[in-house]
Amino acid sequence: MDTRKKFFTMRVIRHWNRLPREVVNAPSLEVFKETRTTAQLKCLYTNARSMGNKREELEAIVHQENYDIIAITETWWDDSHNWSATMDGYEIFRRDRQGRRGGGVALYVRECLDSLELNDGDDRVECLWVRIRGKAKKADIVVGICYRPPNQDEATDELFYKQLGEAS
Repeated sequence: MDTRKKFFTMRVIRHWNRLPREVVNAPSLEVFKETRTTAQLKCLYTNARSMGNKREELEAIVHQENYDIIAITETWWDDSHNWSATMDGYEIFRRDRQGRRGGGVALYVRECLDSLELNDGDDRVECLWVRIRGKAKKADIVVGICYRPPNQDEATDELFYKQLGEAS
């Protein structure tokens, strides 16, 4: 099987809730609504297609929704954007595209989370991996953000698979 097709085909899934409203709103389901733990991370993902003019909008959304992790593809940042990349209360991890315009990925992780960048990868792969340590050294998780340009070659796809295996 062609692994490129396995991981990079686009699928559109449509789902409509067909249950009657009486079932969805049944009092017996309240127990499930109340069992949500506080040990959950609230995450946001966006493909920015240039963060240049979207910083204020992003900060407003983050402030309103109180996200723990923000993942962004196509930041279009380079070294000249260091001044504009920071956000109060968050540590930023970036991987800017090297050698040409566009692309790039970023992860903002809330400062109260113990996080560590894992990247040691090839610059041709636009991926960023961060380990977030669980409390009492339990349940560490790895969060990743990747951007695959539409014209990416198969050799670079293989490098991505290698990074994915090493990060997990």
